[in-house]
Amino acid sequence: MRTKRWIRLACALRLALALPAWADDAPAPGAEPLSAAMAKALQDMGWQFDGYLRSGFYSSSDGQPKGQYQLGGDLQHFRLGNEGDTYIEFGVGRKWTLSNGVSWGAYVMPTIYNGKAGASQIYGYISALEFAPSLTLWAGQRYHRIQDIHILDNWLMQDGDNYGAGVDGVAVGKAKLNLAVYSSGSYANNNAVPNNARRANFQLTGIETNPGGKLTLTGAAVSGDFAIGKPGAVLGLLHNQKDFLAQGVNHSLFLQTSSGHASLSGEFYNLDSEGAAQAGARQNRIAEALDWQRGRFGGQAVLGWQTTAPDNAARYRDATFGGRLSYGLAANVKLLTEVGLTSRDIDNQPLQRLNKATLALAFSPNADFWSRPELRLYASRYDWNSAAAQANLTTFAVGGKTRANTFGVQIEAWW
Repeated sequence: MRTKRWIRLACALRLALALPAWADDAPAPGAEPLSAAMAKALQDMGWQFDGYLRSGFYSSSDGQPKGQYQLGGDLQHFRLGNEGDTYIEFGVGRKWTLSNGVSWGAYVMPTIYNGKAGASQIYGYISALEFAPSLTLWAGQRYHRIQDIHILDNWLMQDGDNYGAGVDGVAVGKAKLNLAVYSSGSYANNNAVPNNARRANFQLTGIETNPGGKLTLTGAAVSGDFAIGKPGAVLGLLHNQKDFLAQGVNHSLFLQTSSGHASLSGEFYNLDSEGAAQAGARQNRIAEALDWQRGRFGGQAVLGWQTTAPDNAARYRDATFGGRLSYGLAANVKLLTEVGLTSRDIDNQPLQRLNKATLALAFSPNADFWSRPELRLYASRYDWNSAAAQANLTTFAVGGKTRANTFGVQIEAWW
């Protein structure tokens, strides 16, 4: 039965990609000359403003959780109608250019998550130095991100989120090399003592491979004093292809492997927490993602497989398949549907399964998949088997329940 569901979803996603770019396309984004002029004026003065917001009215059946239904894998949080939280980040930066051409700047990004305030980025930088005009030197805590899968709310390649320093923009042919070093400290945990952990990362981006295709290579080495597990390393490969199979379709392939206290993304993995020793792991991941906009149809789909072998526990395997489709009903109205099929297979334990489906009506500046802000009215259905219920009795499966419904109104925006 599970195989048939996967086949039906694969056929639906492939059909959406094959649909023609109809002449009756959804309207293009409207011109916003005033906003563009204001943005340019601020940029000319050296100011930078960006951020992200999600919040809304959330509800569920029988007092169950209002979101976060997932088995725990990195690729298993299909987020539409499955968040149930409030999060905002607001970035403010200022850049100064001196008379000799040297530029420097500072950037800070305060955050609020469900009422708890913090900061995800606080760093400074300097660039256009005479001996290295194309390089940017930076220090502090910053996002050092390459690419995410939006419908899963997961950055699969990044190495920021800790205090560090680095240099960006080293020319390697037509490619660019970024180098960075990090400690285990951060704004949220300013104590850099846990494990005395250190990390060195590289990102080699923009390697041209074929027409419309580019390759990214990433890696890191982690060292420290670990109570459980070992120092580790990570290697990652990402290939991006524009106009894959059809115009307007983008394809991304991730291949990643890590060991010890290095995560697949390039960050630290499982450092000690409040005196409790955490284990490292051997991990491998392959993930494919497609996103497209063809006429009124847009969307993103993902297929993923990840294995994790902890240093002190049973090995497990996570599988993911699903996607989100959008269809423009009118200039500012679109229909959204998201389906996610996930499983977790732990050695010598029953297979866990959790599937979800969401239907939503959304309003946005235009009807494209990526158009934001987006206000959604949604309803979601979740079903999981008894093995998943037994493994999650303290969260969404309290009392041994094997299904749930959520509904609500949510706004998501970025700028």
